[in-house]
Amino acid sequence: LDGAMTEKRQGPEGEKDRMGRIGHRPYWVLGLSILIRAVHLVGAAVFLSSFLLLDGMRPPSFYLGLVFISGAALFFTEWLRHRQICRELSGVSTLVKLVLLGAAYHGFLPAEESVLLVFVLAALASHAPKLVRHRLLF
Repeated sequence: LDGAMTEKRQGPEGEKDRMGRIGHRPYWVLGLSILIRAVHLVGAAVFLSSFLLLDGMRPPSFYLGLVFISGAALFFTEWLRHRQICRELSGVSTLVKLVLLGAAYHGFLPAEESVLLVFVLAALASHAPKLVRHRLLF
């Protein structure tokens, strides 16, 4: 019975082979990453609301720094576990989000719509099942 449950949780045959290399991450880093994610969500919420509710594209600089520093810290803690994160859906979506934000900041894309698209992309990429989120794309 236990073997059948394990097989069922792992998904289709060979599914784990499509995931990137997985490294060791101390348990305390997982706890720290949850705290960092909470801080990141607060900064991101203020960042998004400044685009949707305020005129102009000037989020408060404290929260702007908070969202980018905590985002970099989150990416690092994920990299500790998923060593090929830049080839996985998770890492590629992060790169796409940064490109969209940069394009919006420099006026190549409309700011409000781009920031909203980044949030939708973040929600989809971060809530996808693990075998999808960490699947190697190339």
